[in-house]
Amino acid sequence: MGAPPSNYTMRPVNRAISSVVLILIIVIGVIAGVSIYMLISQKPPTQQPSKPSQPSAGEGGAAKGVVISIISRHPTDILVKAREMFLKSELARKYNITDIKTIVIPPGLWERYITSGQADVAWGGGPTLFDFLYTRGLLAPLTLPEALEAAAQVPDEIAGVPMKRVGEDGKIYWVAAAISSFGFTVNHERLRDYNLTVPHSWRDLASPELGRPLIVYGEAALGIADPTQSTSNTRMYEIILQRYGWRDGWKILTLMAANAVVYSASGDVRDAVIRGDIAVGITIDFYGYTAMMVNPSCEYIIPKGESIVNGDPIALVNGSKHPEAAQAFIAWVLTEGQKVWLDPEINRLPANPSVFDTPEGRNRSDLRKAYELTLKTRAMKFNDTLALLYEQVMQWYFRATLVEVNDYLKAAWKALLAKYFSGAISSEEFNKYVEELTAPLNFTDPSTGEEVTFTEDYAISICQKFVSDASFRDALITAWKKAAIGKYERMLEELGG
Repeated sequence: MGAPPSNYTMRPVNRAISSVVLILIIVIGVIAGVSIYMLISQKPPTQQPSKPSQPSAGEGGAAKGVVISIISRHPTDILVKAREMFLKSELARKYNITDIKTIVIPPGLWERYITSGQADVAWGGGPTLFDFLYTRGLLAPLTLPEALEAAAQVPDEIAGVPMKRVGEDGKIYWVAAAISSFGFTVNHERLRDYNLTVPHSWRDLASPELGRPLIVYGEAALGIADPTQSTSNTRMYEIILQRYGWRDGWKILTLMAANAVVYSASGDVRDAVIRGDIAVGITIDFYGYTAMMVNPSCEYIIPKGESIVNGDPIALVNGSKHPEAAQAFIAWVLTEGQKVWLDPEINRLPANPSVFDTPEGRNRSDLRKAYELTLKTRAMKFNDTLALLYEQVMQWYFRATLVEVNDYLKAAWKALLAKYFSGAISSEEFNKYVEELTAPLNFTDPSTGEEVTFTEDYAISICQKFVSDASFRDALITAWKKAAIGKYERMLEELGG
């Protein structure tokens, strides 16, 4: 039997390949058929009618809601109330502002927040802070018609003090949203407990009589706040320095700190005088008015000829991401938003007096009376430019020598008072010790190695370096603390404490 033809053995293989191909064709056909069926049978999606957009005027026509960021020194109660009221306003709807983000931070951080684009509006903190921002080019002028119309309703001056910062270009860079005076709030019940008379001047707060409770009761009768944490207390210390002069001003500030509990914030001072923890607390006016409403034993006192009337500003910051929406908020604050100040838990004096003609304003005859009294206040002359030249140096010198080492200061002061009240030293000797205790410090300048005295000229000369050079600032603060402790300990040793 002969061999089969050569292609005989290949026939089964060809048949196998053909089968595989046939199967693949069938599978592909099935898949394609299913896909076609699904495409044919699927219904087109229902088109929902889109809502008409609500573009923010001047914000690029974007329908997305605008959130503006506000840096502030205002207490939380003011900010919460303002947010609640503003978001219901016509201006918020017109400019599609759906929320407000408020950031309460120390003044030293404001520049960082503004330059990093984290803020649209700066609100509250006093004119010195806002003038600092202005000189640094961190504020933008008002341009929105609503904002300019609102600013026009605020008087240019109140009690001889400017309520607006107008640049050389004639544009408004900040405008007062409220007005304030500076003084102290007394608790008459606690004054009687301590057998103290009612103080009427800053000098009265530095008196040995106000220090007597330290000796008799072991308690301080006065309350003040750290200036690095309080713009209102900073202003009061600057008022004292200008009213009495640099040397006598620091004398009063030093003895005030010796007589006082030093609180971290001005609101803590207010609360302490309301509770009666202290008999006197230095306060901005609206804290005093709140204290009077909460506790009838309290009274706010403006020291005659030793205070000023401030406009508390609001401003658009340079680099705002939402400049028109931000200005809409500013316009609201200066008009309808003035009603925030009338809230019984806030009690601030408005910058726009027309709010007293509203139904809400007519219900606050007490606040209107306080407003009219403030207009008649015999204010002292105050050089805002001068205060700005040394402000941050003054704040930290105060903190380093009177706050952080307050225990050393108090120990020396109590030893001196004990000698004086017991008759162990004469008035002349007492005054000599007081001069020594309160004299501006002599210390070693860390940048030159030379011995210097903390004069006004020195404070001004180093201010820019102090602000810009952190290592210099830290070294200087350390030198101040060391010199202060050394002086207080030497006096305590001399007095046999």
